[in-house]
Amino acid sequence: MRIGIRGAVSSLVLASIIASAVGVHLLWWRTAQQISQTLADTINEQIVSAVGDELQSITTEARSSMIAVRTLFVEKVLDPGDARKREFVFLSQLRAQPTISWVAFGWPDGSFSAAHKLGDSAIEMLDIAGRESKMALDSYEFAGTDIKLVDSHSEETKYSVTDQDWYDGANRSSEERWSTLKAHPNGERPAAALAMAIDIDGKRAGVLAIIIELTRVSNFLSQLTVGKSAGAFILDRDGTAIASPDPDADELTALKTNHPLFPVAVDAIRQAGSDYDTDKGQEFRTQVMREGKAYEAVLTPISFPGWSLVTVVPESEFLGPVQTTIRKLLIGLAVVIVFAGALSAWLAQRLIARPLIKVVNEIRHVERFDLEKVERHSSQLTEIENLSGAIADMALGLAAFRKYIPADLVRLLISDGNGARLGGAVRPMSVMFVDLAGFTGLSERLGEGIIPLLSRYFDAVSGEVQRHGGTIDKFIGDAVMAFWGAPQTNPDHAIDCCRAALSCQRAVRELGLVDDQGGGLKIRIGINSGDMLVGNIGSEVRLNYTVIGDAVNVASRLEGTNKLYGTQIIIGPETRRLAGERIVVRELDRLAVYGRAGGLEIFELLGMAGECMDASGWVECYAAGLVSYRARDFAAAIRHFEQAISLRGEDRASSMMIERCRQALDAPAGAEWDDVTVAQTKY
Repeated sequence: MRIGIRGAVSSLVLASIIASAVGVHLLWWRTAQQISQTLADTINEQIVSAVGDELQSITTEARSSMIAVRTLFVEKVLDPGDARKREFVFLSQLRAQPTISWVAFGWPDGSFSAAHKLGDSAIEMLDIAGRESKMALDSYEFAGTDIKLVDSHSEETKYSVTDQDWYDGANRSSEERWSTLKAHPNGERPAAALAMAIDIDGKRAGVLAIIIELTRVSNFLSQLTVGKSAGAFILDRDGTAIASPDPDADELTALKTNHPLFPVAVDAIRQAGSDYDTDKGQEFRTQVMREGKAYEAVLTPISFPGWSLVTVVPESEFLGPVQTTIRKLLIGLAVVIVFAGALSAWLAQRLIARPLIKVVNEIRHVERFDLEKVERHSSQLTEIENLSGAIADMALGLAAFRKYIPADLVRLLISDGNGARLGGAVRPMSVMFVDLAGFTGLSERLGEGIIPLLSRYFDAVSGEVQRHGGTIDKFIGDAVMAFWGAPQTNPDHAIDCCRAALSCQRAVRELGLVDDQGGGLKIRIGINSGDMLVGNIGSEVRLNYTVIGDAVNVASRLEGTNKLYGTQIIIGPETRRLAGERIVVRELDRLAVYGRAGGLEIFELLGMAGECMDASGWVECYAAGLVSYRARDFAAAIRHFEQAISLRGEDRASSMMIERCRQALDAPAGAEWDDVTVAQTKY
């Protein structure tokens, strides 16, 4: 039931007096009942969350290292038998991933090689050849960002990698596998290992393992500061310590269990007995009495089988706040009674003035077209709630236009104060055309079924364009037209456009769109930069905020030109110049696009500098082929283009250039020949 403003003000004084007496007593009762359990739950949740995040971080780092090293082996970038390069990669992984203790590799013949972290200041390399009883050790120390060798020697060893559970389990499986272990070539310490068999050219090369010594977890537990005197421990089913807070624990310092709450944690897990089952994944609460003191203990299963996170909180930690709260409530009761009149005035302010201020602020958001900030505010007063609801409904209706009109354009029109009118200006900008490869045939075959596929594709591309500061101009069939540099000026329009193109390519690939025959769909992108006319173009009845000009037409042609060269992203010369060294490209050709005189240097966009894989080898071969082609040394050009294909694999651009060279050798051109390729169609 809602009341009017007058009724609300008249009722406030009486309501404040009644609420002060009833509310204080209810609050005291609820506080006394819940505060102990609430505080204990809060401490436990924070510890469980922190430990869970750390274990997730550890497994993520282990998996990242596994992927990185395995990729080098499987893709034959690194031969496992190349000791120098293998040592470099192993040492680099240990330095890059703080929680990893070992990077190890075992061969089927019993040979073993590993890098082992020695605390935070040193690393050692261990090598065992075949089934020999000698182990070679090289010790390194950190020297700034580098490492230096400080000792090399050999030791007797009985360690056999093929006898280890982690090796045997991974060797019999094609998947990565977690396991626990204690035995290491240089001693025994509890650890967890992520192991996976490595096959090269279909032949088992060995097993790669990323090992984390659990002293790293103990070190992390010592850094937890949740609660004043709470403790967190990781124990096995029988109460054996897996990890206990120890700031000195690392690969050199063994785990210590001298924490004062460790015996309480052991008592808790033994006291739980069969009532607590880690396999069910449910936490278990119990109270432990030790030396006349009471402790709240919570046992929580974690990711490794049989392991439990045991949180111990002394009962005194939360009884103190309860007593303090009771004292504050007594004082508060007296204060509330004395200031009952002031409380009623405050309630009037809260019920009337404050909601009205919020409503005014929402109107300001609508005025600035910040529609996503508009909120609906509830109120006990009918008039204020209706007003807030009307404003929210109005913002919801206006928000629908954001799907048709760029929000930045609307804000520009509002700030200008003159509304939308015909006109525009020439600006340096970048424009991008995105198109689905093979869409025409696909739409004929799918009919109405093409709509859901198009929707997912448009969602992915539109999201990446907006994320990189672009403005979507229009959708043309399956094509998306977007531009950078308007309505807001952007000096980095070229580089932002290139970055958006690569993100669109990646987003569509990750979306996994397939055609009616199960084949993956690809997109083609054309990008060009230059002076363009941007503004409101159309008639007095209907306007369209868009860009036009020769540079726009060239971008459209470049998108279709991808069909000729077998590429996905082609950029024009001005985009290449503006982006500079921040992008990785290869020059494809000099092309006179359809309907335009004069050749342009066109480039295939390969990636952002520092983000894409090194492609310098085949790109340099292709560039050398272009130089020879333009010098009319067609035989040399063929050799360079063939070498580019050999390094990259399939490359339609190189194949096309080889065919041109062979035609030139078969039918030599006259002195009027030039290297510009003239496009005969729009593609």
